Amino acid sequence: SRCFSLTEDDPCGLCADPRRTGDVICVVEDPADLLAIERAGEFRGHYHVLHGALAPLDGIGPDDLKIQPLIDRLQREVIREEILAYVAKQVKPLGVRVTRIARGLPVGADLEYVDALTVGRAIEGRREM
Repeated sequence: SRCFSLTEDDPCGLCADPRRTGDVICVVEDPADLLAIERAGEFRGHYHVLHGALAPLDGIGPDDLKIQPLIDRLQREVIREEILAYVAKQVKPLGVRVTRIARGLPVGADLEYVDALTVGRAIEGRREM
């Protein structure tokens, strides 16, 4: 109900883990991307799963993704940084630092198939958008 990851627990184990940084959210396209980032072991914040990507030619718009719940969450919680590849224009006015992952990940790459070292370095080397 919080991050929209696929899990039997609510909140999921990552959201419930008190050792994770609560003021940093990584926005991912699908649960497989979340798992790829977790395998890298470099990110200790929380996640938000959009469950897809914008694809106007396929009839997939913002209302078909978990974008509004993300914006609601950013307004409700104290977030200092958001790592994302989508929706930057909607989030920046909320005063949240917006960054993107870097180094070695081609645009549109499916994180599920990228090795853990590359994903880890991309999270570590994120940049302002």
